[in-house]
Amino acid sequence: MLGSAADAEDVLQETWLRWSGVDLGTVENHRAYLVRITTRQALSRLRALSRRKESYVGSWLPEPLLTTPDVAEDVELADSVSMAMLLVLETLAPTERAVFVLREVFDFGYDEIAEAVGKTPAAVRQIAHRARAHVAARRPRGAASLVERRGVLDAFQRAVETGDVQGLLDVLAPDVVLLGDGGGVKQAVPRPIVGADKVARLLVGGFGRLVETVSLQAVQVNGHPGLLVRLDGETDTVVAAHIEDGRISGLYAVRNPSKLSYVGQETVLRR
Repeated sequence: MLGSAADAEDVLQETWLRWSGVDLGTVENHRAYLVRITTRQALSRLRALSRRKESYVGSWLPEPLLTTPDVAEDVELADSVSMAMLLVLETLAPTERAVFVLREVFDFGYDEIAEAVGKTPAAVRQIAHRARAHVAARRPRGAASLVERRGVLDAFQRAVETGDVQGLLDVLAPDVVLLGDGGGVKQAVPRPIVGADKVARLLVGGFGRLVETVSLQAVQVNGHPGLLVRLDGETDTVVAAHIEDGRISGLYAVRNPSKLSYVGQETVLRR
């Protein structure tokens, strides 16, 4: 819902405080009550985040999370938390996003969703239909197997480390898009870089200047293969990738320190 582990934790804390202050003997359906509290807290936080993003410096990317291998093996779950999919969800209005997540990810019924978002079941059906159509038109294709994705990222890593421009061109889709999120704190590309040649030369040039102090580690990011970039031994950037037809079509480089607080810790997303 939020694209941020820190904000999700705040919502859970607020939900717990409300839950713990209620006489549960007066609550007919505990599950429905929790869903309603959590959803409404998330919607309130999402609207606040939307206002913050209006003044955000550069591209805004969801917070990357390191994930365990079992998340990648669950294709449906990995797709729902991938960086590319979270960016698609960003294009939905808050209520549309809530309805889509509750219906398509958690398979809640329309009546239960209606209670959670304060709408009629008929209105929720309309919202769900509209949100599905919106997402379907923009949803990234992700038919590549886990083994294929890992192989592509391995080739990408080798090419970056060795400064092999042709090697990068071999694994980048012609219309690949690179997005960088420094949040105005760390240097990042100020706008999307489009095209294999531009992206390849930018990566080789940037890595070449730092080759003595930078290292790349293969990791799982949001259910998909990615890279953890360390500079002088400290976590500097997390790179997530979207792979289609055996090539990288999207690269998402997060450098904003506030979004890397969970990286390098034991906190990971598990199924």
